[in-house]
Amino acid sequence: MKVEFWVIGKTSESYLNKGIDIYRKRLNHYLKFEMVVVPDVKNPKNLDSIQLKSKEGESILKKLKNEDYLILLDEKGKEFTSVQFSKKLEKFQISGKKRVVFLVGGAFGFSPEIYQRANEKFSLSQMTFSHQMIRLFFLEQLYRAMTILRGEPYHNE
Repeated sequence: MKVEFWVIGKTSESYLNKGIDIYRKRLNHYLKFEMVVVPDVKNPKNLDSIQLKSKEGESILKKLKNEDYLILLDEKGKEFTSVQFSKKLEKFQISGKKRVVFLVGGAFGFSPEIYQRANEKFSLSQMTFSHQMIRLFFLEQLYRAMTILRGEPYHNE
């Protein structure tokens, strides 16, 4: 199984990039992993939030394959503890899914078409985080889940 983490646009803060790079490198030790940056929509200032989400959605749908398992990171999604999340990942591995795509939306979230295409929605918190900060938080949780599955001493209960 390959895990891909898709985000809209580049991370602009250097401190976030440093953290993201640390966990990206660590994750490659545990699984086939790739972080994909979906390019920002051109001329976003000429679009309202609905149009922007629609354009972002179109570019995402073009990149997805029919067999991809798409999980939206969404504040209205299902919440997990770190251990529950690790067990969910383990189920994905056992199920034979070829590619699981975790997607962070842009600043205004997801288009209705993306919600329709999604297989599941996960939430990291009921709080709202910037779409750039959530990148680091998710990668740390993915790494934590992999260490839990391997029985390594990163996560404390």
